[in-house]
Amino acid sequence: MWVAMARTDGTVLAERKTSAGDYARFLHAWIRKPRQNGSIVPSSPYLGRLMASQIDPAGGRVMEFGGGTGALTREILATSLPVDQLEVVEIDADLARGLRRSMPGLRILETPAQAVAGHALGGVGGYQCIISGLPLLAFSKQLQQDILSEAFLLLRPGGTFVQFTYSPRPPLARSVAHALDLEVKKIGTIVRNVPPATVFSYCRAGERQLA
Repeated sequence: MWVAMARTDGTVLAERKTSAGDYARFLHAWIRKPRQNGSIVPSSPYLGRLMASQIDPAGGRVMEFGGGTGALTREILATSLPVDQLEVVEIDADLARGLRRSMPGLRILETPAQAVAGHALGGVGGYQCIISGLPLLAFSKQLQQDILSEAFLLLRPGGTFVQFTYSPRPPLARSVAHALDLEVKKIGTIVRNVPPATVFSYCRAGERQLA
């Protein structure tokens, strides 16, 4: 599997294969906490590129929920988003160490996504987009609501929450989306992923035209 590497200024250096070490770390994390990680393999670059296509590289700060081995992170940086405009949330200590080793200078937050606002450099309303690799379908409705509430605390008006799922249906429970007054849009499906994945974006009702 090929993934894009990026310098700390956000420009692409080269393409490289996901290493055996990446797979080993991801598999180890999945064995320890399968509901937290969702899949036994990292996301494909095709999926990462589709998710990252929702980012404006000159549009300000981005946060990633669930950095894992960096498969999505690399595609975010490959958009030419400056590295100092990206923060990655990863609560698994082994995966967080791997991200720091492979992407020096990247800010990694080892805190739960539902309680990250107090640690975010951009603060409340400071982010254009949140890219999520969290397995939302595996979470309770209450945890989904807590995570999305925190995400939309961080997002500015018109900001989007981009989530992939291995199901054809939206990953957020309908009752949660209704409670938070969120609209959902299907971005696309990537069959060149194991398993195939579909990408959705959420925004506050009536704000999508602002994005």
